[in-house]
Amino acid sequence: MISPRKPTNEHERLNALRGYELLDTESEAAFDAMTRLAATICRVPIALVSLVDENRQWFKSQCGLDGVTSTGRDISFCGHAILQNGLFEVPDAREDPRFADNPLVTGEPHIRFYAGMPLIETGGLALGTLCVIDRTPRKLKKTQRLQLEDLAQSVVWLILTRIRRSEMDEYRLALAETSKTS
Repeated sequence: MISPRKPTNEHERLNALRGYELLDTESEAAFDAMTRLAATICRVPIALVSLVDENRQWFKSQCGLDGVTSTGRDISFCGHAILQNGLFEVPDAREDPRFADNPLVTGEPHIRFYAGMPLIETGGLALGTLCVIDRTPRKLKKTQRLQLEDLAQSVVWLILTRIRRSEMDEYRLALAETSKTS
């Protein structure tokens, strides 16, 4: 197994990730819809919105891994995927020296196929991935790749919208407080 290296912009990337205030938050229907769509489009049993933190990958949303909320970054496929500019696809993890003896391959959930699209925010930093996983080797079709890329863009939009909505709520609250004291 080869653990993923850290990006050269790791400090900035982690600051941005934490600034979005997504880690360890409750499930949200919009993110869950994205993972369900990804699983359906790619015809796989598992799909995740994975955020790659300092020592773990945490799942903002997951479909098909009931009860699992994170794994170690050192064994993560997504840690490798965030180093890419586009889709990172592993047709058969048992045949790939980076993953052949990975505990996620040799044990539950028995990953064979992985495809992850980096979630790149407006500053160009990869926060995590929208990824799909299967227990059998395979490759995505061209249309599935394109749709996974589109869905990943939608997840980034959800992240940006979420932070903007939070900022607007704070502004409205401050405005309401100001009008009460006037």
